Amino acid sequence: MSRKLRQHMLPAERFWRNTKMKGERIIPSRENCVYTSCYCEENVWKLCEFVKDQNSAHLEHLSVIFISNENRMVPLWRQKSGHGDRPVIWDYHVILLQAGFHSDSLVYDLDSELSFPCSLKLYATEALRSDCNIRSEYHRRLRVIPAESFMLNFASDRSHMKTSDGSWRMPPPPYPPIHTTESHMNLDDFISMDPAVGWGVVFSLEHFLLSYTGDSSSTTSSSPLLP
Repeated sequence: MSRKLRQHMLPAERFWRNTKMKGERIIPSRENCVYTSCYCEENVWKLCEFVKDQNSAHLEHLSVIFISNENRMVPLWRQKSGHGDRPVIWDYHVILLQAGFHSDSLVYDLDSELSFPCSLKLYATEALRSDCNIRSEYHRRLRVIPAESFMLNFASDRSHMKTSDGSWRMPPPPYPPIHTTESHMNLDDFISMDPAVGWGVVFSLEHFLLSYTGDSSSTTSSSPLLP
């Protein structure tokens, strides 16, 4: 690459080209990731922690994405817990986005049966699909938070995973709960899709896809299960 071209590249483009040229992988392979079923927000926090420990400069190019809506009913396809082409209806889900240059952005979703990582365009087509043919109460919204901000502010005492008698709905991760000096539990502020609450920027699915892929629609229509 010529010095003149390098000088005129944007920082994100320079990072992306250098990473691809060196064959670097800033996230471990799926089998080497810290993973606990039904604790997607902590799984993503652990991915961010890995990147920070390896090279904190790479955090600048990562965003944490909470997917939910005011009803806490959001369909996602190609999930490991799904059956055939039927979507899984989550109250919320969390994925990691590695920003690329032009259309090279990558999604890391440890609960997906798609590749790890997966191109954002493929993830949009296969997992997110479209809100056009589903009822409005299932329409997805996405809160996009810079990874560094997520690590600095996120806290969960895991109380949302306990029943009224104190038993666990699903076994918790083996490490201590994540907290900050200011909070032991603010998960709801991340799940909320009220732009006035919490951190990051809230998008409709259409606006998110337009902003991050340049295309406001995916090529796979949503299942008619949710007319």
